[in-house]
Amino acid sequence: MNKRKRIIIVDDNISNLTIAKNILKPYYEVFTVPCAEKLFLCLENFIPDLLLLDIEMPKTNGFEVMEYLKTKSAYADIPVVFLTAKHDEKSELKGLELGAVDYICKPFSAPLLLKRLETHILLALRKRELKSRNNTLQSAVSLKNQQVFALENTVLSTIAELVEFRDCITGGHVYRTQKYLQILIERLMDENIYAEKVCEWNPDFLVPSAQLHDVGKIAISDSILNKPGRLTEEEFRRMQDHVIIGVKILERIEKTAPESEYLRYAKSIAATHHEKWDGTGYPHKLKGSAIPLEGRLMAIADVYDALISARPYKKPFTAAEAERIIEEGRGSHFDPVLVDVFHKAAGQFNDIVEECQAETRWEDECSCLEGVV
Repeated sequence: MNKRKRIIIVDDNISNLTIAKNILKPYYEVFTVPCAEKLFLCLENFIPDLLLLDIEMPKTNGFEVMEYLKTKSAYADIPVVFLTAKHDEKSELKGLELGAVDYICKPFSAPLLLKRLETHILLALRKRELKSRNNTLQSAVSLKNQQVFALENTVLSTIAELVEFRDCITGGHVYRTQKYLQILIERLMDENIYAEKVCEWNPDFLVPSAQLHDVGKIAISDSILNKPGRLTEEEFRRMQDHVIIGVKILERIEKTAPESEYLRYAKSIAATHHEKWDGTGYPHKLKGSAIPLEGRLMAIADVYDALISARPYKKPFTAAEAERIIEEGRGSHFDPVLVDVFHKAAGQFNDIVEECQAETRWEDECSCLEGVV
């Protein structure tokens, strides 16, 4: 049986403490303290899964408590929700800028409070999982399942590499777009954006699955795939077919692994990464939030990489130019909220590009030295 999550409520009003505790105690292990000083003593004994913090308290107010928590590595990642009677926008903004994950005004709705706390606790769990994903799968996953996942990932990576080898003008695209996607997901988590959806994801499967977004290109003619120039309208329609073909390929693979979370994510991304926010994309002309969030994220990653990459018909755009073009697509090509997230992460995108360029230069230098005594 899973251990109940622990919540600390800090409020100098005993009535508020009692009301909040009565709402939460059927679902969580709840601890109540009347002031900041008692909270700090409590934190010496255990780290809660979430902290409900009043703002207006004597001696040390909620903002000051928040500032202190962020200076301590042991406490910095505790999700903090401000619980307050202050309804002004300035106070809310200050709380969020200090790092709070939410701001709930009193008196509050019990169902709303429960739902929002559940979301923030799940999101905090996903953040911890994401930080450890490069070292190991979750400890609860058996060795056998880890081996199956590794084999599945290796086989599907090989398929993705085969597609990329055929498409000789997009080298490194698969690797870079995975990196961009991971950066965007981390930003969503850090800034509590689309939190309910993000906390449903398993990043161990979602991020690697992105390498199959163009798997349908394996069935596109070389004369189109590697044409040294812009495509005709008919050729472009044929190129668009790679989305439907890719989904069919993944569905055939899925028949042998029907419980594969990896393939479920891969199919969604492959099917929707060319849809546009205003409904003018392809193949289904989905619009707005009807496009799955993973597809909307992949659209930004995919377009950014196409812009900064050289093509026979164009030189690579600079990072600044690529960022400007994505901004121009706000509300038409791209989800406006995700464009804001991208802008904050654009420097990290450029770091990935420069890292890949440095590796390419090194490989080229090594090739030039082959056979030299």
